[in-house]
Amino acid sequence: MSPPPETHLTAFAGFQRIASGPRAKVIAQVRKQCAGSGQVQPFVFDDSTGERLDIDLREGEGAPAIANDEPSARGVGRPKLGVVAREVTLLPRHWEWLGRQPGGASVALRRLIDEARHVHADRDAQRAAREATYRFMTVIAGDLSGFEEAARALFAGDRARFDAHIANWPEDVRAHLHKLATAAWSAAA
Repeated sequence: MSPPPETHLTAFAGFQRIASGPRAKVIAQVRKQCAGSGQVQPFVFDDSTGERLDIDLREGEGAPAIANDEPSARGVGRPKLGVVAREVTLLPRHWEWLGRQPGGASVALRRLIDEARHVHADRDAQRAAREATYRFMTVIAGDLSGFEEAARALFAGDRARFDAHIANWPEDVRAHLHKLATAAWSAAA
C-alpha cells in the first residue's frame, strides 16, 4: 500500500491568505504568526475538501498539529489491509443477484464500485471540487455580498456568473476560490 498523499492546507487571517502548501509548512507558519501576537487564530482549510481544520498550536512532540476529537474505534474487517466491514441494505432480488456472482457478494460489489468510479471519475471530481469550494466559501465569505448568488452559480456550473458575483470580494479569497473550483468547471466548459 502506498502512503497517503501529503495534505495541502491554506491559512487565512481574515480575508488575507497567510500560508499555503504542505501541512507541516502551513502549521509552522501559523504558529510563527500567532506566537505571542495575541491575534485571533487564523482559519486553516484543507485544500482537498475545503473543510476548516482545528489546529493545535502548542509546540512539542506530544501535541498533535491537528486536533482530533474522535477516538479511534477498532472495527470489524481486516484493518491491516484497509478492509472495513459496514452494513449494506439491499432488496432480496439484489442479494440473490449478488449471490450468483463469481466470488460472492463482496467481490461483485467491489467490482461494480471500481467500474462506477472509473466511468464517473470526471463527474465525481467536479462534484467534489464544487463541494470543497462551497465549504471554504461558506466559512470565509458567507457574509459577503453576492454569496447566495455565487453559490447558486457554482452548483449550476455557470463559471461566468460565479466570477461576476465574487468579483468584488477580497483578492486572496477570490484567488483561492478559483483554485478550489478549477475542477468544478472542467466538465461544464
